[in-house]
Amino acid sequence: MENVTRMGHAVCVKHTFEAAHRLPHLGGKCVNLHGHSWEVEVTVGAPRLSEGGTVVEFGALKQGVRRWIDLYWDHATLLGQADPLVGLLRETGSRVYRFGAPGDATGAELVGHDLLWPTVESVAVVLARAATAIVDELPGAQGARVTRVEVRETRSNTAVHEPEWF
Repeated sequence: MENVTRMGHAVCVKHTFEAAHRLPHLGGKCVNLHGHSWEVEVTVGAPRLSEGGTVVEFGALKQGVRRWIDLYWDHATLLGQADPLVGLLRETGSRVYRFGAPGDATGAELVGHDLLWPTVESVAVVLARAATAIVDELPGAQGARVTRVEVRETRSNTAVHEPEWF
């Protein structure tokens, strides 16, 4: 929470979703396709509140973040582009979000173009990027930005991403 303290004010949006993934490049049991009940928290901070007394409009932030997650990740399979299951699952009509997606990727997949596999760390980075695009479109305090994204794939496995801004 160090960034939040420096920012002065912060709001947090939490959401959950169900999704499968696999990590064949790591070895071990995660080479198998498996699912999680993911929990995420997106924090947006600002040095000062807007004239209306907000960091960003809470309802719009919640709606935007939740809509993005529900549209692209909920009840989908998160895979690396190099995973041979991508084509097979898409042929059967399954929703697949590709990490490290090529030039033919949809707009949402381009957010994770440079992250090759759906590790919990990469999921946090992609969500931070998606949330940043959402925040950039919302009215709010000057300097409002995504300061922290926490992604929990199990009760004991959590990744945190705190975007750096220069």
